Amino acid sequence: MPEIYVDADACPVKPEILKVAERHDLPVTFVANSGLRPSRDPMVKNVIVSGAFDAADDWIAERCGDGDIVVTADVPLAGRCVAAGALVTGPTGRIFDTANIGMATAMRDLGAHLRETGESKGYNAAFSPRDRSAFLETLDRLCRRIKK
Repeated sequence: MPEIYVDADACPVKPEILKVAERHDLPVTFVANSGLRPSRDPMVKNVIVSGAFDAADDWIAERCGDGDIVVTADVPLAGRCVAAGALVTGPTGRIFDTANIGMATAMRDLGAHLRETGESKGYNAAFSPRDRSAFLETLDRLCRRIKK
């Protein structure tokens, strides 16, 4: 059965994920390094991994595959999940796939380099209602796609 895996530590769209998953009757697994709010819904599972660097990413990447959806803002994790065959979206509704993951990785690396050299302060735009709406639309579309 397809599943939705969520890189949950800093995910701003957890309620939206639950709403869409319930509508499509899909199980959700939230993976984090720290505490998560428990759910009584049997379709929702919380996994707390060790505090080790990338432990949540490793857990998700080892389990996702064809027919699964992964929600993450982490570009390296997105790349691993795309390589495993999962459909991947960020919390702003941005799709990561084989056509754009290389460019996303390159832009991430360039941004890191510019921050390290002081050329960029690295400020990110605030999460907006438009981002939330785009995410809901994207996740719903991905859910319909995996159910076909």
